Amino acid sequence: MPHWTPADIPWTQFDAARVDPRLLAIVKTAALVEANAADYVTYLRAVFADDAAFVADAETWGAEERQHGAVLARWATLADPAFDFDAAMRVFQQGYRVPDSDGDSIRGSRAGELIARQVVETGTSSFYSALRDATDEPVLRAIAGRIAADEYRHYRLFAGHARQQPRLGCLQAMGIAIGRFAETGDEELGWAWYAANIGAGPCDPHACSRIYGAETARLYGPGHIDSGVRMLLRAVGLAPRGAIFNMARLAMRAAIRQRAATA
Repeated sequence: MPHWTPADIPWTQFDAARVDPRLLAIVKTAALVEANAADYVTYLRAVFADDAAFVADAETWGAEERQHGAVLARWATLADPAFDFDAAMRVFQQGYRVPDSDGDSIRGSRAGELIARQVVETGTSSFYSALRDATDEPVLRAIAGRIAADEYRHYRLFAGHARQQPRLGCLQAMGIAIGRFAETGDEELGWAWYAANIGAGPCDPHACSRIYGAETARLYGPGHIDSGVRMLLRAVGLAPRGAIFNMARLAMRAAIRQRAATA
């Protein structure tokens, strides 16, 4: 069962005067990505086919992600009544599909898959925390806060399952984490930005992904970045303190600044 439902959102407090058009474009994009969770559930179900406990958790995770998409889409439609979420979703799914799985993780192992999932949840938890703090529109703030909390729970969920897998070496784990982090500029986000905010004419998913990355990067403050770095370090088995933490957060802050510079 979800920890909250759309009925918990204070929809009557919506204030159109406080809608930031740049945040609206980001929310439209995020709604599509979140709503596309069913394909990821199918993929995870194949990779963990004989692990009934994980499959059940993945189904719950997928249901919560789809709820995120529905709630974000509802807010986006309040902010822009011309936004046709269903039409945008069709364009998105025509352009991008989650790769099929023959039962093998694209990360090389189940342990690697769970590290990659923690990287994703780190990114989404940090993103929605930053979005919450960037807006003064009451309904969006309430939505983003709830989703951020969900994504942190999802991070802990995947971390718990990771502890039941053979431990990877630190360098191997770091390689998987860095590789998955680099994919935050992948075609999925580019197609989602295009479908949500352009929708006609030729699509350059890599260019659109760079735009989305720049728009979201400008939302992050030092606290959001540092929290994310701590989560990433734990995911690869490193203690988030001392020199390692300081070097990692400086590198991450520089990467976020560079990405935001094109916004």
